[in-house]
Amino acid sequence: MNTPITVQYKINAPIEKVWNALTDKNEMKSWYFTIPDFVLETGKEFDFYESCDGGKYLHHCRIEEIIPNKKLKHTWAYPELSDAVTTVTWDLLKENEGTLVTLIHENIEGFDGLGEVFSRKSFTEGWHAIIGQSMKEYLEK
Repeated sequence: MNTPITVQYKINAPIEKVWNALTDKNEMKSWYFTIPDFVLETGKEFDFYESCDGGKYLHHCRIEEIIPNKKLKHTWAYPELSDAVTTVTWDLLKENEGTLVTLIHENIEGFDGLGEVFSRKSFTEGWHAIIGQSMKEYLEK
């Protein structure tokens, strides 16, 4: 069964401000991850590490699609642990005075067998924390 994880939040900030937070590596480190080699260009690859439950995991991503102020789509993989490649899509929609942020993470079943840290439950909780807490607090301050 290939059921994507979908997480959606209303952020009380203009869509341009949300887009900038999502695509500017200097802003990203304030709410997301530190990604020094991030370049907003289709085909560009970037890496970052995340520490979780005592482990430090390399994330490798490749930008697949960019529609300014609307959509950012990139791959998401753990090359040191698995050959599986998943897809993360950030969709932004202007809604009244704010922005509706929808994140879709597809094909996570490829990480089955890597342990609880890579489970559907763990990813879902992580995305809720990243968008519903970190991103929201950063942009609404």
